[in-house]
Amino acid sequence: MLVTFKTTSHPDITMFGTAAVALLKLMGQSGNVPGAIMPADIPAALEKLEAGLGAIPDESADTHSAPDDADGEDQQAPVSLSTRARPLMDLLQSARDTGDSVVWDD
Repeated sequence: MLVTFKTTSHPDITMFGTAAVALLKLMGQSGNVPGAIMPADIPAALEKLEAGLGAIPDESADTHSAPDDADGEDQQAPVSLSTRARPLMDLLQSARDTGDSVVWDD
């Protein structure tokens, strides 16, 4: 499943459902898709998201190198939830600054 976040003041953001639901829950939302946040609730949702991401251990701090696969190529490290959250945080900040609501659907 893909989830798309929309607001009138920012380009749409689409991400995988597992990451989207995790970020919605960090924002204090139920994680249900579809959903929406009204303009008055966006500052609190953004603060909760930032605090929740700050409480997650830094996944890039792993000092072990990625193992080589059978072909001798390096495997890519997984993308952290904090990295996946950056575009959504930009969208939320834009909506907050312009007083727009944010909606998401699949």
